[in-house]
Amino acid sequence: MSTRVRTLLLAMCALTTGLHAQNASTATGTSTPTLESMLTTPSLNVFRRFGVDRTKEVEFYGDVLALPPLATFGMPSGGQMTRFHAGTSEIKLTAAGQPGQDRREPTGDIRDLTGVRVFTFFFPDEAALSARFKAHNLPVPDFRNGPGKTRTALVKDPDDQWVELVVTPGAAADMYNNLEVGLTVSDLEKSRAFYLGFVGLPELPVADTPGLGKTYRFRHGTTTIELSAPAPGAKKNPYAEGIQYVTINVDEDDARAKGNHLTITQPRAMFGQGLKTVWLADPDGITNYFAQIIRANRP
Repeated sequence: MSTRVRTLLLAMCALTTGLHAQNASTATGTSTPTLESMLTTPSLNVFRRFGVDRTKEVEFYGDVLALPPLATFGMPSGGQMTRFHAGTSEIKLTAAGQPGQDRREPTGDIRDLTGVRVFTFFFPDEAALSARFKAHNLPVPDFRNGPGKTRTALVKDPDDQWVELVVTPGAAADMYNNLEVGLTVSDLEKSRAFYLGFVGLPELPVADTPGLGKTYRFRHGTTTIELSAPAPGAKKNPYAEGIQYVTINVDEDDARAKGNHLTITQPRAMFGQGLKTVWLADPDGITNYFAQIIRANRP
């Protein structure tokens, strides 16, 4: 991480830490702050590991979806992390496996696998979005009428992973900062206990989603996490995507994970320069990792 980028991130932490501390609360009403209340950004970040040519992923998310690009980081284990903004969230793309290795994950309909299955982005102009697909020789999305004046379409990125496009013409600018992350989970109640009870994400009313059925929904800032059940016989795909939380106290996250006997997939440790992380698995093995920006010691 460059000094300039680290400085910007630390400034963001300083601006938001006070606000989150004031709003600390728990679902049980105790004075112990939730993990959600210790987050320092107004949204969650997500990542996808891709098994195709990186340039195809960059073209899709950067040129076709027109997500604003962020600085590319070198990964501690080698390779690059390509990043884009979706509102205040970050979309992080990293290569799966070693160069030249086919590490593509299983695909299928959204309910055919458990895991993070779909990212939902919001746009103001259907014609402009469709024109970018056409200009890059991609099938033009098949938009259908949605609630109110919205138009929606499901497409796949170059790695065959799902993306939902929602067009809301004339909406307030803040609408286009939203990101929805759809998870298919094997046990709705166990996953609800993780995201509500452990992470402490505020819960929205339960929805009946067409094609998915009962959907639990949780929100942090501009990010909504949605949980729905899989089809019978669904395979597992916890590796391809995951969720990142930027926190002020990763030691506390680690301690609570151990206290709740959760699966820790990568123990608490420094991840590159200036970032301390602990990587957890939700009940389906989906990566949820907590990251704290560490200030450099100065003489």
